[in-house]
Amino acid sequence: MSEPKTRAGFAAVIGAPNAGKSTLVNRLVGAKVSIVTQKVQTTRFPVRGVALAGDTQIVLVDTPGIFKPRRRLDRAMVRAAWGGTEDADAVVHLVDAAAEIAAQGPEAKPADRRSAADVESIVEGLKATGTKAILAINKIDAVKRDQLLALSQKLFDTGVYSEVFMISAATGSGVDDLKARLAGLMPENPWFYPEDQTADLPARLLAAEITREKLYLRVHEELPYSAAVETTAFQERKDGGVRIEQTIYVERESQRPIVLGKGGQTLKWIGQKSREELTQLLDRPVHLFLHVQVDEKWADKRAFYGDLGLDFDA
Repeated sequence: MSEPKTRAGFAAVIGAPNAGKSTLVNRLVGAKVSIVTQKVQTTRFPVRGVALAGDTQIVLVDTPGIFKPRRRLDRAMVRAAWGGTEDADAVVHLVDAAAEIAAQGPEAKPADRRSAADVESIVEGLKATGTKAILAINKIDAVKRDQLLALSQKLFDTGVYSEVFMISAATGSGVDDLKARLAGLMPENPWFYPEDQTADLPARLLAAEITREKLYLRVHEELPYSAAVETTAFQERKDGGVRIEQTIYVERESQRPIVLGKGGQTLKWIGQKSREELTQLLDRPVHLFLHVQVDEKWADKRAFYGDLGLDFDA
């Protein structure tokens, strides 16, 4: 008997910041591979999650949100997002239905208008590159059906989409249908990753991402996007555990007390939550040590971009 044929390929998930890309990738994979916070623009570099559908392996590229760049880090992130689509076997454009519809109203919030403008920018980008994408309209549980249908028709009429899926990444509604479609688009290939591997993120980078998530979960209102986390040491211990040292960079001295908190309580909470999750993900004891450092130029250092797989010269 001949071996059963397997399929494997890449599916890029693009969209405006906060459209729900990381939530969708985590849902498709069935495990946490990309951090999710209430902050927009959380994903700074493509994270590959590995989803299985029968004999098919779908390598999901969760790209940074595509938006109008203002600084070097922004430009690098947008270039990484478009770069994630170049060699993909399928491209999913995820659109936040609630934000799109809210942007059309007379009392639209600036964030909703920015999101709608970013969607227009992505449509133009798809037109310019001749890329056909699957349109996935997200957060359908927050919008009326007639509004959804009107939005779907309006976007489909742009000519850049091959088909439309209505989903809720948060609840999972419609996600299985999207996953089945993506599986059908993957070419015949041997699997790229072992069956039990859900991501190809290096452990040092994963550790930094988990801590950055906890940082934003705790201080999302006080701290703007001027913080980064670097894993400075990742050492195996004789007892089977791992010692991880990390530095949290902020741009101004006034931001340091925000991260530390009164009596160091905020930093202690961040460290505890990050250590708990890393212990579970790495399946071994984790000894985590956090430091806070002020460096107003951290976003302009070439080494920082290389560690994240971003183009410093974008």
